[in-house]
Amino acid sequence: MIIDCHTSIWQSPEQLGREAINRIAQPTRFGHEQIRLLPKADTASHWLACEPVQRCFVLGFKSRNLGAYIPNDLIADYCSEHADQMIGFAGLDPTEPEALAQVAEIGRSTFLKGLVISPAAQDIHPCDTQAMRIYEAAAALKLPVIFTSGPYLSAHTRLEYARPLLLDEIARSFPDLKLVISHLGYPWVDETLTLLAKHNNTYAGIAGLLRRPWIAWDALLRAYQMQVTSRLLFGSDFPFSSAADCIDTLYNINQFAMGSPMPVIPREVLRNIVQNDALAALGIHAPSGRTLAAPAKLRRTVRE
Repeated sequence: MIIDCHTSIWQSPEQLGREAINRIAQPTRFGHEQIRLLPKADTASHWLACEPVQRCFVLGFKSRNLGAYIPNDLIADYCSEHADQMIGFAGLDPTEPEALAQVAEIGRSTFLKGLVISPAAQDIHPCDTQAMRIYEAAAALKLPVIFTSGPYLSAHTRLEYARPLLLDEIARSFPDLKLVISHLGYPWVDETLTLLAKHNNTYAGIAGLLRRPWIAWDALLRAYQMQVTSRLLFGSDFPFSSAADCIDTLYNINQFAMGSPMPVIPREVLRNIVQNDALAALGIHAPSGRTLAAPAKLRRTVRE
């Protein structure tokens, strides 16, 4: 089973807060003119992009600091329509007075199976007392927590709160809580790998890195050498990339070492990352998903 552990949807870029449109628009050249296009993140585009995989995590995002909120109801409704494939993770901002009560509501939800917290975007230290209460409640309800910097970087985020090293206290305090560090904690990849080696219930997603293949190869090689690749979760970072493109990039990641004395990552290791069972790893119970038809080229690649 292939599980895409990092995708997003929204109804409009404004839901991502101030500066969102300028930050997430991708430069595209038409003839002699360069324009910026916003990636499509509607549910129809998401459904098509998820075709090669059997399961997708759909991540929420909330930040009072940035004036951002992708409605959790939007995610839950979408996941309810495709309950055999989509799994929702609710965006939660620990700075909100009602945040702790929201954890209990999410725990009762059929289609929201975890939390997404974005300390840098929410302007809160991940070990702030308010946040620690959230983790305690999440651990009791067996809700995994995904840590991300949000769908984009803003000048209004507090970057030091995104450091993976700050999550060590959380992993020590709540050893049964499943933690996922998005984007392999980039740019602090070594901190993330150290946490994976130290804490059995800490995982890392590789979404986002595969758009920068050299960075991805370097990070994955380090993960392989530290023997923590079993804790890596595949993700596409939709709408900024697709699962098909990311799988293709991952299987060709060793091209940087070809014709050189540099080490390579065994193909079996790459296959295990693509097919890592994130549901079992994170303790998520969901109905069996169906396999959608994938392009022939991708089917051959996955079988390899």
